Amino acid sequence: MSDYAAPTEDMRFVINELCDLNAINHMPGYEDATPDLVDAILEEAGKLAADVMAPLNHEGDVEGCQIDNGIVRTPKGAKEAYTQFVEGGWNGVPFDPEYGGQGLPWLVSTALSEMWNSANMAFSLCPLLTQGSVELLSAHGSDDLKARFLEKMVTGEWNGTMNLTEPQAGTDLAQLRTKAERDGENYRITGQKIFITYGEHDMTDNIVHMVLARLPDAPAGIKGISLFAVPKFLVNDDGSLGERNDLRCVSIEHKLGINASPTAVMAFGDNGGALGYLVGEEHNGIRYMFTMMNNARLAVGLQGVAIGERAFQQARDFARERVQSRAASGDNPAPTTIIHHPDVKRMLMSMKARTEAARALSYFTAAKLDTAKRHPDEAERRRAQGLVDLLIPVVKAWSTDNGVNIASTGIQVHGGMGFIEETGAAQHLRDSQIATIYEGTNGIQAIDLIGRKIARENGDTAKALMAEIKTVVADLFAMGDDTLASIARRLEDALAALETATDWIVTSYSRDVDGALAVAVPYLALLGNTAGGWMMGSAALAVTRSGQKGDANSAFNSAKIATARFYADHVLSDVSGLCEKVIHGGPSVTETNIDEI
Repeated sequence: MSDYAAPTEDMRFVINELCDLNAINHMPGYEDATPDLVDAILEEAGKLAADVMAPLNHEGDVEGCQIDNGIVRTPKGAKEAYTQFVEGGWNGVPFDPEYGGQGLPWLVSTALSEMWNSANMAFSLCPLLTQGSVELLSAHGSDDLKARFLEKMVTGEWNGTMNLTEPQAGTDLAQLRTKAERDGENYRITGQKIFITYGEHDMTDNIVHMVLARLPDAPAGIKGISLFAVPKFLVNDDGSLGERNDLRCVSIEHKLGINASPTAVMAFGDNGGALGYLVGEEHNGIRYMFTMMNNARLAVGLQGVAIGERAFQQARDFARERVQSRAASGDNPAPTTIIHHPDVKRMLMSMKARTEAARALSYFTAAKLDTAKRHPDEAERRRAQGLVDLLIPVVKAWSTDNGVNIASTGIQVHGGMGFIEETGAAQHLRDSQIATIYEGTNGIQAIDLIGRKIARENGDTAKALMAEIKTVVADLFAMGDDTLASIARRLEDALAALETATDWIVTSYSRDVDGALAVAVPYLALLGNTAGGWMMGSAALAVTRSGQKGDANSAFNSAKIATARFYADHVLSDVSGLCEKVIHGGPSVTETNIDEI
């Protein structure tokens, strides 16, 4: 089992060259985010990830979490590691200094989150949902709620959770039955929620649950759902913890992966109702919860990047050491390390290229989120937010699908040893599977993409993105380099396929919604692969230009161009087939009788 080392060189490159940290640093409130400071933060975070979190990953997977009479205990070392995480101020990196945060860009926090997830995905789920809860309360909570909860949640001393799902209501939240009854200025919550990540554990002093519930006089459907902050322990006026609220963990799930993360079944109101505080206005809970859900979807997409990076590092290191068979070419009869075999090189390059492309697109989306929040020009903020809205379902679904495929390839590189739990390769595949499911399955992300982001606005934002890709294609051709021109041709072909497929979605969605939904997944994959190619082409441009200035790392530059070329040849070359699926694949789904399945 290999150790984890944060890929700080590539992270710095993406942050500075592809996401333009310098421009973000000049936005109001982000002036402290200088390249030197960000470099120092990445180095220190890498040490925490490698030295504290990563060593707990395998042991935590084996030990799992335990429940005894409603008390949940996390694996050995998790609580101590979380204490170090909180004491280092890591949870508050992107949040308001007024509540104890550091006020740094989400771009920086995104890079750190990748490290936490690569090192120990199960552990990182606790701060992931806490950060989403902080975003939600910051945007929609009253001054009283902010004063009551935010400071401790920003530091991470208290964690937050998301309580949506119920046994009879998974994605269809209109079916939820959890009730809220008015009780003076507050509310009493009764009902059951399932799949609550870190719904109960021993790592923090308090847990603040974000709970969707329905008032007795609420309208039917999702428009009648309200949102409540429901703490495990009530908070006194002086900020100290009071009595235990009327909620409990009934059980924790036995899962395929992320075994060190407790997934709880929560019961609210066994003894009269758990005290809850209304967030925002009654009956607007879904709208508020989307703030947290979008934050979490970006973070979950990053989990695909993170698990891909960890699986790649392990497979690469194994391939450098594993001796098996002589080389296919040459006269040396002695067996060689498997990294010299062409198919193993292909697998490793596929893992590397897909991970780097997904990293770049995820970080780019985070940078646009910063622009949408802080750019002084309102029109720029709107444009940036449009790109964020378009790309979040892509980052979530495409990156996590990549993560599963990369982890599976990692097992293939290991051969039979990959099927053995002790190597750790199997854990990466098991852990990766959940990221394609929670925060909305990847099919739902694709439906959201084509319905709310493409068809509803006639593809305007997607066309603006394509215009940016065209600029990179032209710049690649203009460099006069054969390798860059080869990348440009592949990207140009992919872009043409994306344009064709987008036009088809725009014209077809209104007249045949089922046909469009039937091909939503290949459309998202097409957009993701093309956007990833855009990022890799941009990376190849950046290192070529820096090399021309004579001030670049030649080894890094060479590797980046090689990876971009591989991505163009092995990923972008598949895009035309995805376009064919989008345009012609619907009828074979919609015209099939369910009795024929």
